[in-house]
Amino acid sequence: MNIIVRLFGAIVLQVSALAAMSSMAMSDDKPFRVNTQQTPAVYPRKTTQPFRLNTQQTPVPAVYPRKTTQRICSLDPIEDLLPPPQTKTSNSLLSYLAEQGFTQNKEGSWVCYANDPKKEGRYFTLFKVKQVNSRLIASSFLDEGGLIQGQENRSLDFFMMLIERHTNSTKENRQGIRRYLQAFVSLVKEGKIKPTRRGYLFDQPNRAMVLYHTLSSGNLKGTGITINIYLPKS
Repeated sequence: MNIIVRLFGAIVLQVSALAAMSSMAMSDDKPFRVNTQQTPAVYPRKTTQPFRLNTQQTPVPAVYPRKTTQRICSLDPIEDLLPPPQTKTSNSLLSYLAEQGFTQNKEGSWVCYANDPKKEGRYFTLFKVKQVNSRLIASSFLDEGGLIQGQENRSLDFFMMLIERHTNSTKENRQGIRRYLQAFVSLVKEGKIKPTRRGYLFDQPNRAMVLYHTLSSGNLKGTGITINIYLPKS
């Protein structure tokens, strides 16, 4: 009887051992699982505020190239960099022209000399203005009938400076005068106006006239565009 009990106990142990081994083998076929209860990773908090520069920084001053004012009688760009010549104060009505590069000759006229681009060392009178009684006579000279580079626009600036300072014209009237003189100079440049002693009235209230003529005196051989304006009575 005891033998039977022992055999039965041995069989039960063997069955239990086989069941445990079978269970271990089956567990190797199951997929590997991660413990989902572990501590989650911590990421930096995303901010919605825009990036801002520090506006309290010391600003860097901008550097701009020096702007020079082109003078009427300074045809060389180097001359525009120089200060106005130190001349004696004159009581002349036209003494302000010294700041534009003009000089006053012995006759009392204010003149602008230009370097001849065709001949080295030669200068000639480019602009000239003189007061004759109650009139101002201003000329732009064309050496041998031709305008040098820049003379067309400078002639207009020269004439308009005199008209603005020495007539009673309004701003609107001066705009029309400039357009008229600009067209006149352009026609001279194109050869569509021939030299003559005829004058063309361009400002009725001030009795101002413009003409294109040959030079009757002096060493300059050529022509001239001249305006003749009456000074207003004080």
